[in-house]
Amino acid sequence: MAQSAVHLVITGRVQGVGFRAWTCAEARRRGLRGWVRNRHDGSVETLLIGNEPAVAAMIEACRHGPSMARVDDIERAAAADDGSPGFAERHTV
Repeated sequence: MAQSAVHLVITGRVQGVGFRAWTCAEARRRGLRGWVRNRHDGSVETLLIGNEPAVAAMIEACRHGPSMARVDDIERAAAADDGSPGFAERHTV
């Protein structure tokens, strides 16, 4: 199955609502690799790596996020596989 790598920047009420922990759990459940982190501008950034259907399903899930979140927009860009061995939460940038 074809592999895909996508970089997302998610804006809205996405910090302080468990978005990073939710992203980690959802990505691992889908067998994805990559990372997620908060950004100082209030957005959440993530790199999703895995089979195309799982990445597409995760992007769709990110449009809603955890129950307390409000997603206003998702900027999406093709990315390179950075070799992440699993899915991790990274420090804020």
